[in-house]
Amino acid sequence: MGVQSNTALKASPRVSTRKRSTTLQHLFDLDSNGNKIANNNITGSSLSSSSSSFNSENEEILSTVSYCTYVFAFTEDECPTQQELKRHKLLQLLSFVKTNKNSVPVQVLSSLISMISANLFRPLPPPSYPCITADFPDDEDPMSAFSPVWSHLQLVYDILIRLVINNEIKVLRQYIDNQFVTNLLALFQSEDPRERDSLKNVYHRIYSRFTFYRAFMRKSMNDVFLHYVFETERHCGIRELLEIWGSIINGFTVPVKEEHKLFLMRVLIPFHKTKGMQAHHRQLAYCVSQFVQKEPVLGGIVVRGILRYWPVTNCQKEVLLIGELEELVENIDPDQYRKLALPLCNQITRSLNSWNSQVAERALYVWNNEHFVKMISVAMEEVFPVVVEGMEKNLKWHWSKSVRQLTENVKVMLEEMDPIFYSKCLQENDLRGSKAHLAEIKRKQNWERIEMAAAQHQYHQPPHFICV
Repeated sequence: MGVQSNTALKASPRVSTRKRSTTLQHLFDLDSNGNKIANNNITGSSLSSSSSSFNSENEEILSTVSYCTYVFAFTEDECPTQQELKRHKLLQLLSFVKTNKNSVPVQVLSSLISMISANLFRPLPPPSYPCITADFPDDEDPMSAFSPVWSHLQLVYDILIRLVINNEIKVLRQYIDNQFVTNLLALFQSEDPRERDSLKNVYHRIYSRFTFYRAFMRKSMNDVFLHYVFETERHCGIRELLEIWGSIINGFTVPVKEEHKLFLMRVLIPFHKTKGMQAHHRQLAYCVSQFVQKEPVLGGIVVRGILRYWPVTNCQKEVLLIGELEELVENIDPDQYRKLALPLCNQITRSLNSWNSQVAERALYVWNNEHFVKMISVAMEEVFPVVVEGMEKNLKWHWSKSVRQLTENVKVMLEEMDPIFYSKCLQENDLRGSKAHLAEIKRKQNWERIEMAAAQHQYHQPPHFICV
């Protein structure tokens, strides 16, 4: 027994030589060590259980995504129950994307983008309107055909826009690349206005968040515009694309870059010559006015460009362009008034002499604009002779009573601006009219003498002579 005790003492000398501590600190240390061990055991078990549940949830989501990858054509051969089941599963995916902000696993995100691509990027049907007509109001879209697939596509677009808004750009960049954006742009040819509206929201969100794609997206849209203006004049999504451009132009800094000024001159101004301009004129006019508001110096370029593409036989376009010019005059740099007054008044005068009463009345209403009258007063010596001649022509020859009444009102206003100069212009106009009348009489007399001489020559001509 003594040997055993000695060996025990030698084996544990600290136990025999050091007193056992019974302080509070020692007890706290023992308690904290025990808690750490217990917590580690509990945490390990909870992590294993949570990882297993997380994996099972991911597997369920991936299975749902895989089912939604199948695209229905909504024909009579397909089962409506399966179509409704896919819609239910798309709603589940939308709920999952909404609740898991910035926490969608990479594998699930990749599968979601693949599912979205399979549903959206599809061959579009041939156009229902092969020829475009211009006889429709601005608020009516002639190219509207509601797709039966929209019940699924709507949810797919909602999932896509949620992914774009809620997830980090660095993660999404791996899946939303240039090709994805190009495929989205091609879908603007869809004839379903609901799809084009959703596309507009998604495309603009991508433009605002993915700053490194902005130059590429602007160039892609410019290519679509140029193809429309100079080749086909047939595209369903011009209105929506111009709305996107309106918000882009609104965010331009001053001074405007040369790249954007070239877009104004080479794309937006030639847009005014297209046949179907009425369908998107409101959006087009907004884009142009944004440029002029940011740099009023551009107003001269815009006004001359619109006058160059002025319609000849399309009265509806003419009414719209008169309104656009009136709006531009309010934002033009006053230093350009003298340069633009004469060409602008020449066109307004031709319009108020139009036999179409709507065009004539719209041109006469321009004189109620204070900025337009101010422009005229700057270059009164050049403008008044042209305007007075047009007014007198309307009062004498126009068939519409309302146009003649409006012309009389404008004439009174012009006389009040400068009575002496107006009377002088009126006298010069009467003198030109009398000279033109005398010239017409002289021309008729000359033709009568020529006809009489020809008749006498034919009477005295030998019968065997044949004049070829």
